[in-house]
Amino acid sequence: MFFFNRRGRVPMRRTKQPETPPPQRAPVLENIQQLGQVQAPQLESNIYALPIIGQIEGHLTLPPQNKTTKYEHVIPQLVAVEQNPKIEGLLVILNTVGGDVEAGLAIAEMIDTLSKPTVTLVLGGGHSIGVTLAVAGDYSFISETATMTIHPIRLAGLVIGVPQTYEYLDKMQDRVIQFITRHSRISEAKFRELMFSTGQLARDIGTVLVGKDAVEVGLINEAAGVGRAITVLNELIEKRRNGGKSS
Repeated sequence: MFFFNRRGRVPMRRTKQPETPPPQRAPVLENIQQLGQVQAPQLESNIYALPIIGQIEGHLTLPPQNKTTKYEHVIPQLVAVEQNPKIEGLLVILNTVGGDVEAGLAIAEMIDTLSKPTVTLVLGGGHSIGVTLAVAGDYSFISETATMTIHPIRLAGLVIGVPQTYEYLDKMQDRVIQFITRHSRISEAKFRELMFSTGQLARDIGTVLVGKDAVEVGLINEAAGVGRAITVLNELIEKRRNGGKSS
């Protein structure tokens, strides 16, 4: 483009527009999208709350419409809880339908082997492999309206109809049963009875336990809510400070 002055035609210079920086995402939004967590109002607390909700995602990526907890997100948080000296206790809040068996067992083993006191609380539901997570802490709670479904494990995808497949399923099931019976008061015989029951579920075999039912069979320690869970966790923290074990 040109303009004219007394000297003739002169090219017009274009002014360079300042570049607009890309919008920055707030840290809170980043936490919600990546970890499903948001920082609560700033409060110095010695307790870390770990929610495990939806379906536990392991080796396979689930469809985007599924609400999931990714085990590769949970494991670093558990490592941070163990290493951070300001965190003295862990509260695991469960509302899960289950999911990947090996991923659930991996998380449960990490919760079990933490050196710091851990309390688990089942709200809504702690089904399938979520049962192992519910019993992995030092003390377990379930709300009165929450449910826990106990059923045999399943295989997804290609299944080869050979004896080795069923032997593999049986061994994996034994791993789950042994972990649960070691970390709760329920006997192996009773747990297998609940697992293979045929009188409750219409299209499956297994048992649904509601609130106090899970306490009565010895699976969960107590039926209560978040207030009681935090009280017990603080008691375990105080016991650890005084040199006692959080078991």
